[in-house]
This record gives sequence, structure tokens and C-alpha cells, in this order.
Amino acid sequence: MKDATTQQRSPVVIHATVTMLACSVLLGACGGAETGPEEQLRQWVTIANQAAEAKERRKLVGMISPAYADPRGNDRDDIEVLLRFYFLRQHRIKLLTSIDDVRLYGDSAAEIDLTVGMAGTKDGDFGFSADAYRFALELELNGDEWQLIGARWGQLGGELH
Repeated sequence: MKDATTQQRSPVVIHATVTMLACSVLLGACGGAETGPEEQLRQWVTIANQAAEAKERRKLVGMISPAYADPRGNDRDDIEVLLRFYFLRQHRIKLLTSIDDVRLYGDSAAEIDLTVGMAGTKDGDFGFSADAYRFALELELNGDEWQLIGARWGQLGGELH
């Protein structure tokens, strides 16, 4: 059973998680013999970005390995809950994603560093929110699809956790 601090997530964590998942989905959904691993990973980021902006939670979760774990103690189910919550709160989502680095380890593992600007419209005092985050994503090739297996993230200029 999780304690109260684990059950309640701050909006910053939710924004970061959604962004990370969007990027993860984009990185893992691409496969095919026509493109090399780096191109597949870059396409994966693009697809995840589009899925997050379209609030396609199931597509994003499908891009995450069942074995996903991160330093914050989240597993794949936790990320799905965070996505559901965030997508319900935001009317529209816009992500501006920049791939900073792609590192390949053999043919089946990769790390991707991203910078992501997020903006969303919602009900509330101002009607919008905006943040910027950095992500370090860990992916592995499962069959012909890249899947997210771990991630660290933090606000732009801050530490990754």
C-alpha cells in the first residue's frame, strides 16, 4: 500500500510525467527495416508528442514497458494514472520537444536526452499552464518496437530525478 505522499502528485510531477510519457511513446513506437535505430528513436519521439497532444493515453502507455521503473518509485500503472489525471485536467496540450542527444548501446538499448516545453489550457484562475522540463529516457528494443524502461526528469535548469 502506498502512503499519502505517493498517492497525491503535484501538478509539476504530473506535467513532467505527461511530457516524459509523450516523449517515450514517440521514441518507442517506430520500427522497420528502412530506418536505422537513431531514426526510429527520433520518429518515436515525434509519435509520442502527437499522441500526448491528442491525449491518446492508451497509445502512450502502450509505448512503455511493463517493466518500467523510475527513481521516483513510479511503475507503468502509476504513469497511466498520472496521464489520466493530467489529460482530464487539460483541455488542450501543446508540446515543443527538442532532442538533445541520442546514445545507442548495441542494437537494443538507447538513452535519449530531451528538452520539452509544455503548455496546456484548463479551467482555473488563468486558464493555462506552461512549464519546461529536461528528460533522460532509457529505452530498449522489444521485438521491433522501442519501449521506455526508465526515465529521469526535472525542471529546466534543475536536477534530474
